[in-house]
Amino acid sequence: MAVISGARQLGAAVRAERKRRGWSQLVLAEHSSVSRAWLARFETGHPAASLEPVFRVLKAMDLELSVIKRRVSPAEDDVLAALARQEQG
Repeated sequence: MAVISGARQLGAAVRAERKRRGWSQLVLAEHSSVSRAWLARFETGHPAASLEPVFRVLKAMDLELSVIKRRVSPAEDDVLAALARQEQG
């Protein structure tokens, strides 16, 4: 589990998980309905006006955001694996 305290750490955690899955930025961007350019900025911690205030509020409340793997059903896991294979080949 990654402890997140800013946009750069959140972007890095997402990038690490994306790479672990073997997904390209384009694949993740398409599945997330965002542009690849936006995803690239996000993964490098480019400040986002709507996101940074969230971290300031959390910090002020002595809270942290953690990224954990979402539990998926076997069927969802099969679909994700098929998408990863499709992207690689």
